[in-house]
Amino acid sequence: MRRRRDPVGVVLAGGLGRRIGGSKAIVELCGRPLIAYPLAALRDCLSEVAIIAKPDTELPSFPGVTVWIEPATPRHPLVGIVHALGLAGGRPVLACAGDLPFVTPGLVDRIADTDPAGAPAVVPVCEGLLQPLLAMYLPAAAPLLAPAAERGATPLRREVEALHPRILEVADPEPFFNVNAPEDLLHAAALLDGRISRR
Repeated sequence: MRRRRDPVGVVLAGGLGRRIGGSKAIVELCGRPLIAYPLAALRDCLSEVAIIAKPDTELPSFPGVTVWIEPATPRHPLVGIVHALGLAGGRPVLACAGDLPFVTPGLVDRIADTDPAGAPAVVPVCEGLLQPLLAMYLPAAAPLLAPAAERGATPLRREVEALHPRILEVADPEPFFNVNAPEDLLHAAALLDGRISRR
């Protein structure tokens, strides 16, 4: 994969991880921190990648990866997205949730390559559902999303849909599988083990 200057890749790591018993970023999946999987996909394609997290978020150490700190409250993905746009120096942000272990460099490349055509965001849709936690946000999205980020209670999909983003149809749902609970972690491990055994 080529490594491009635009956009900035940002892994969102500000969630509490209540259902999994603590910070998702340090939960191990097949011997690696969960956050390492989406981080690797972004680093394969993009020349600049950062992690954005709360001041109290536990994170593994990744040499060469900048950690941006978002406001402590409220806890909502939009806080990380809007804050990242403010730190990105006028560049788009390709945001990816830290609990998506099956994100591929190919899909990251597709999103980054998609012409926004004047829209403030490029957002995949898979099986009829908007996927705003793996999407590219342009600087113009920041003031539109900031009020909802400050409230911290609005459904993410609703706010992103209101942007009228450029839609990218994606057929494969696997990249959007997110790890929220222990059973999700077990399922992800089984999928990864299956891939290794087929090599």
